[in-house]
Amino acid sequence: MYPRLLINIEKLKKNIDAVAKITKEDGNCSMMIVTKALCADRKTAEMIGKHPQVDYVADSRIANIKTYSEFVRKNGKETVLMRLPMGSEIKDVVRYADISFNSEVSTLEMLDKEAAKQGVVHKVVLMIDLGDLREGMFFENENEIFKAARTVLAAGNLELFGLGTNLTCYGAIIPKYDNLSVLCTWADRIEGKLNIKIPMISGGNSSSIYLIPKGEMPERINNLRLGESFLLGNDTAYCTKLKGTTDDALILEAQIIELKEKPSLPIGEVGVDAFGNRPEYEDRGTIKRAILAVGQQDTEQSGLHPLDEKVDVLGASSDHLILDVTGSDKKYKPGDVMQFKMEYGAVLKAATSPYVEKVYK
Repeated sequence: MYPRLLINIEKLKKNIDAVAKITKEDGNCSMMIVTKALCADRKTAEMIGKHPQVDYVADSRIANIKTYSEFVRKNGKETVLMRLPMGSEIKDVVRYADISFNSEVSTLEMLDKEAAKQGVVHKVVLMIDLGDLREGMFFENENEIFKAARTVLAAGNLELFGLGTNLTCYGAIIPKYDNLSVLCTWADRIEGKLNIKIPMISGGNSSSIYLIPKGEMPERINNLRLGESFLLGNDTAYCTKLKGTTDDALILEAQIIELKEKPSLPIGEVGVDAFGNRPEYEDRGTIKRAILAVGQQDTEQSGLHPLDEKVDVLGASSDHLILDVTGSDKKYKPGDVMQFKMEYGAVLKAATSPYVEKVYK
């Protein structure tokens, strides 16, 4: 059935090998592989859990971690909840995640109580906001940061395992030596004032990996969290291809359901589309328009790139993708299947949609 997402496990494995060469061998960082973009797909998670170069397996949703935590732990790795825990999920966080990222004292207190009930010690990474303005205690707020650190140290069933930060995902702030050094300075300050050693300094996600080949990663950074870099082979700071990776491990396939010659400009007064946007159109004259049975409910049309480079994506509604196939050398017809490389947003939606079948290669 179509649409379907082709997942090449071997190519993903080779991508992990490639980013491990950069992250672990060249950068001396542990590697946390993130499963959320493929919605914790079981076969992919098993490959990740078995991979000898992977140190931690992480996700933003405890429901995803729950599906593979037992398998990952049996393979000697730890599970990590990256999104700050909700109060309603504390029990599952402690049960299925070995480590969680945190920024609220009240949440830390709940985690400690639940960990005591379960008879375990839960590891905590305190998140510090370096200016991207997503999660974390703001780096200038000394009182809040030390209060959180002291809360963890005073808890009977928590361990202050690390400090972390997130850049690029919301504010699009590029990781640099200067801003990541602030995180390292905070590690030094906390260790010096509280007389402890912090094992993990997590310097961000796939947007930080580019600093390693440039020799610009601060020395104290010893962990990276990688999703897009192993899925699509990108550093997400400057969208450059990482050495040894491939961008075709994930391919979307969709079927043509209509192929007709029509004008390129809609006829009549232009209002807003199904998503409240006011579209603009290019006058291409009469063109061959292929309609595929896949849409915005299934993927992100702006992140699709036809393997047939002479085909253009014109747009999409919730369940139709519209292409201009006029310039193609191929003689398409209804029923034909077309293939697309995908950007991260397209992968995320396709893997989450219940209407997109997953097929493994």
